[in-house]
Amino acid sequence: MSFTLPDLNYSYNDLEPFFDRETMKIHHTKHHQAYIDNSNNIIKLFPNISNISIEKIIKNLDVVPSSHRLILRNNLGGHFNHSFFWKTLEKNKKPINKSFENIINSYFGSFDKFKEIFEDTGMKHFGSGWVWLIKNKNNKLSIVSTLNQDNPIMGVNVCKSFGYPLLGLDLWEHAYYLKYQNRRKEYIQAFWNLVNWDIVYDRFLNNK
Repeated sequence: MSFTLPDLNYSYNDLEPFFDRETMKIHHTKHHQAYIDNSNNIIKLFPNISNISIEKIIKNLDVVPSSHRLILRNNLGGHFNHSFFWKTLEKNKKPINKSFENIINSYFGSFDKFKEIFEDTGMKHFGSGWVWLIKNKNNKLSIVSTLNQDNPIMGVNVCKSFGYPLLGLDLWEHAYYLKYQNRRKEYIQAFWNLVNWDIVYDRFLNNK
């Protein structure tokens, strides 16, 4: 098994003016591709994991020796996170469906309050990483951030949180610096214009 760069369901300029074409192209073809190339190089060294799904591997990073665990965590995590991220985005987005909005409201008080907490978590996260909406046990929702290319399904021993990701936003500067420079908050707020809420709700219902 080798990993390949996933196709996008939109063109690089389709997400303008919120995410610019040049950033999307570089982010997809350079940064994401590098994570894939590095992951494939590691997989070649360990045939025992060549037929294991990416999700199972990042849940169980000890399938490789400790000498290769961090590089696998960073790069395969990067591949998983970016593949997840691209699917979350859409052009000409539809509003959130009422059923899922009611679920969010039940945990955060209101949809606006949810966005406020998400944005605040993203702003308080120091350095590179991700901010996530996750589903815990009993379908409980919470908002967390993780370092670098960590993902909540990696578990508390890796990233101090555990849950199934429903929504994630890349906080690395390469995701926004060409357009927003140091204005991370503007980038986070622009994200709301591109979220495919049907995908997010489907993840809530089906864990995939």
